Amino acid sequence: MKITDIRVTPMTLPLKEPYIWSQGVEHAFHVNLIEIEADNGIVGIGETTTAPDAAAQAMVLRKITRGFLGQSVLESARLQAEAYRAHFLAFGGNMPRYANQMLSGIDMACLDLMGKVLGVPVWDLLGGARRDHVGYFYFLQGETVEELVADAKSAAAAGHPIIYLKVGISRERDIEATAAVRAAIGKARLRLDANEAWDPATALRMLALLAPYDIEYVEQPTPSTSLEALGQVTARSPIAIGADQAVFTLNEVYGATRRCDADMIAVGPREIGGLRPMMKAAAIAEAAGMKICIHSSMTTGITTCAEHHVARAIPNLDDGNQIMWQLLQDNIITAPDISPVEGRLSLPPAPGLGLDLDRDAVAKAHERFLNGQTR
Repeated sequence: MKITDIRVTPMTLPLKEPYIWSQGVEHAFHVNLIEIEADNGIVGIGETTTAPDAAAQAMVLRKITRGFLGQSVLESARLQAEAYRAHFLAFGGNMPRYANQMLSGIDMACLDLMGKVLGVPVWDLLGGARRDHVGYFYFLQGETVEELVADAKSAAAAGHPIIYLKVGISRERDIEATAAVRAAIGKARLRLDANEAWDPATALRMLALLAPYDIEYVEQPTPSTSLEALGQVTARSPIAIGADQAVFTLNEVYGATRRCDADMIAVGPREIGGLRPMMKAAAIAEAAGMKICIHSSMTTGITTCAEHHVARAIPNLDDGNQIMWQLLQDNIITAPDISPVEGRLSLPPAPGLGLDLDRDAVAKAHERFLNGQTR
């Protein structure tokens, strides 16, 4: 199982509607498709998010994977560790977050290739499935409060048990939207995500104002640059707090759990460095008696499948995890069906990640990237 070729394809994928969050407005996701081919012709599939630039990241991906060629995919963990040391730690570079973004797609593709060659689903390579189904929350979308309420009513009517709303936009909008969504969904569970929008004092004021609306938890209310700030808020908050952008490395996960800086760890493969590092992050949280919530990002159905596989294997998984592919105009995979029903999804035990790419959609997405289109 020698690796003979590694291909990186930048893609632009427009969204169905603008994605509004505390960091601004997005109209498209940009990802790099990674394909790792073995000498038997089997290809493993992965992808990365591309901050700050997809073309620049593609160049780095091609450089750091040169040493993989001619090597066994079964040694991919060692190859990734060597690439990290050589390219991200050498000369004092110390860029673990940037490295994780790229290594996640490599790890995903290598595990997909191994699973296909061995004829087993990736969750078996991660220790075996702990559950048959994975739970997901419903991610509300809309530019206005009225649109958010309409989406919330539709989600509740469809039986989704957990609803997720972005806040951190403005004090008035956050309170109005939260109150309106709570009224629209009845007794369904409601989660909020502030995406680093508040300093600790503002966070505590906002959490007090939002608490009457029966909020299950609020994700990353304070800037990711300070776990201590998050810990101050967690200690005084009337609502449970989740750490997200503050825990994108294993060291950060350890620090947050050791000091009780949060009540939940929300992190995904694209942030922590892949599916195998996700298992390590889950183990750290488990040792602290905490659950882990899989945090998705601006990715496609490829990552959805990968996240589902690691979710099946994690022992201390939360029942409301995140997916993002449904926000895209085009689904770039033709199988399997990755639409949760009443907040739950169970993928069949196919070899590898068990997905089939829509090559026409991939070609269009790459052409869109080359032309600089976002819509």
